Amino acid sequence: MLIGEVARRSGVSARMLRHYDRLGLVQPTSRSSTGYREYSPEDVRRLFHVESLRSLGLSLHDVGRALDDPSFAASGLVDQLAARAEERIARDTELLTRLRRIGSARPDDWEDVLGTVAMLGDLQSVSAGKRQSAALASVGDRPIPAEALAEAVLREPATNVAGALRWALAQTGGDAMGPLRQGLHSPDPEVRRRAVDTVVEIAHPDATDVLREALVHDDEQVRRVAAVELAARGVADAVPTLIEMVHDGTNDVDAADALGVLGSDASTVAALMDGLDDVAVRLRVTQALASIPGPAALQALQELTGDADRSIALTAQYILGRRE
Repeated sequence: MLIGEVARRSGVSARMLRHYDRLGLVQPTSRSSTGYREYSPEDVRRLFHVESLRSLGLSLHDVGRALDDPSFAASGLVDQLAARAEERIARDTELLTRLRRIGSARPDDWEDVLGTVAMLGDLQSVSAGKRQSAALASVGDRPIPAEALAEAVLREPATNVAGALRWALAQTGGDAMGPLRQGLHSPDPEVRRRAVDTVVEIAHPDATDVLREALVHDDEQVRRVAAVELAARGVADAVPTLIEMVHDGTNDVDAADALGVLGSDASTVAALMDGLDDVAVRLRVTQALASIPGPAALQALQELTGDADRSIALTAQYILGRRE
């Protein structure tokens, strides 16, 4: 098979085939009477092997070693190539993310592009002051995309900077819910706490949906922060978690206030009064009933005035007196 036909069938240019020949990588086994290169079926098979190995990122030198040197180990080189590919993908992904964020800011000219690049850079600065300034400046003529703000707040250790970032995110509405939802499922508990603390400050239906999902979270603190905020938004699904908080004595005052915001019905008060064998739990429940309106809470307090523990009975009597 002459070089032109090999080029047509393989997709490898005649120029590259001559280059392979000079390198000794794929050499035709014979020449025609007129001096043209003639490739045997074995030569063509080797050519396809060369192209396959090149598609993995091997250099021509390494391709030759892989085909001709029996001692050349494949596994080590493949691992190296995989590591290089991962590095390239990471760099390209970072670049793509940055370009999309700049694009979402809708720059009018290159000055706007440079300004957005500078602000995105400031969000990753080692200076807390620069990070805070970028967060505050993002609510203005040159906004930072919500996703970038969300990723920044999830990694932000400084309290003041995190507060500025949460404030800036609250102005964006629900645009940052994707990264924040991912943050709630981070293996790092600090990231999960930052995520839920940020979501509670966003007054948007999408944020409420994320908080509903957080009610069944494995992280106890995430569940409880979500429950208190959901109560403020009038979501009754938070009641079981709030009752659990009162019983356990974890932020029980906040939980009682939240139950009071939701109002009261007989089922809520019954659940609150269930399983009160422990004196400390009964006392917390008695105190919580002070925040809960309605006849069911009033009846529960009247029952508690006869409690065997004097401090509980007196507390219930005092609360009833205040109500009257």
